[in-house]
Amino acid sequence: MGLDKTAKIYIAGHRGMVGSAVWRALEKKGYSNLIGQSSQELDLRNQEAVRTFIAKEKLDAIIDAAAKVGGILANKDYPYQFIMENMQIQNNLIDTALHAGIEKFVFLGSSCIYPKMAPQPLLEEYLLTDSLEPTNEWYALAKISGIKSCEAIRKQFGKDYVSLMPTNLYGIHDNFDLTSSHVLPAMIRKFHEAKENDHSPVTLWGTGTPMREFLFVDDMAQAVVFALENQLPDYLYNVGTGEDLSIEKLAWTIQQIVGHRGQIIWDTTKPDGTPRKLMDSSKMNQLGWKHQIALEEGIEETYNWFLANVDNVKKVSF
Repeated sequence: MGLDKTAKIYIAGHRGMVGSAVWRALEKKGYSNLIGQSSQELDLRNQEAVRTFIAKEKLDAIIDAAAKVGGILANKDYPYQFIMENMQIQNNLIDTALHAGIEKFVFLGSSCIYPKMAPQPLLEEYLLTDSLEPTNEWYALAKISGIKSCEAIRKQFGKDYVSLMPTNLYGIHDNFDLTSSHVLPAMIRKFHEAKENDHSPVTLWGTGTPMREFLFVDDMAQAVVFALENQLPDYLYNVGTGEDLSIEKLAWTIQQIVGHRGQIIWDTTKPDGTPRKLMDSSKMNQLGWKHQIALEEGIEETYNWFLANVDNVKKVSF
């Protein structure tokens, strides 16, 4: 049950890493009526502005890739913004879409919605079975409210509103600001700058033993396209590779791709975080979506993009 290629699709957050990847994927498939608004053009926290925009555009589908995001430090320092602004953004979009009669809505979240001590790999059914990781509970609570809102709309109104939960994403248009970036782009920048500085040592946090899963953002975009073009039977789907590796192995891989020949120093006084975080994406796999891009290939593409944009890497402000 696919959309017509002329369907009017609004991508909220179209300039971000995920939103821009979704835009590229849809364009490549021939969709010709994509709509995007910068945060200056449309403040998604403003309910009246969102209602006016959606009423005027007469949309066929909405992809919500807009969110206030950041690492552990940002979540710790700005808990109110992380819960309130994310709820404002998604509630305005979801509620307005419902009342405007929009049948198709794809909501994007994060694996942090699952309990801190949930069994591995993470299944969709683990949602709300235990307490969250305290360092990102504000963001997670906002996202959970969005997921449950979409589920409620499915149950009560029968509309095709679906939530996709990606594992750790990386790729072009990533955030390389060392004060707010996630582990993979932060490592790319650290190894690159150390290479430029006569292959000086690189210090990384923790022991390197935690296991993490990573998905290239273009694969995530294909999952969004899959959800748009098909009526998925359930309300919530994990999106990942089903494969993880240690942070230490990730560091070696990035070091080799970047070409850094210096020493890696592990600062074991710094925290490791959760020992393992692997998602079970078999529900999406069984329906027909599967990731295509290997980790090494994705890191190479991300590093090449970083090199081309090294003087203008993204920063997150609050």
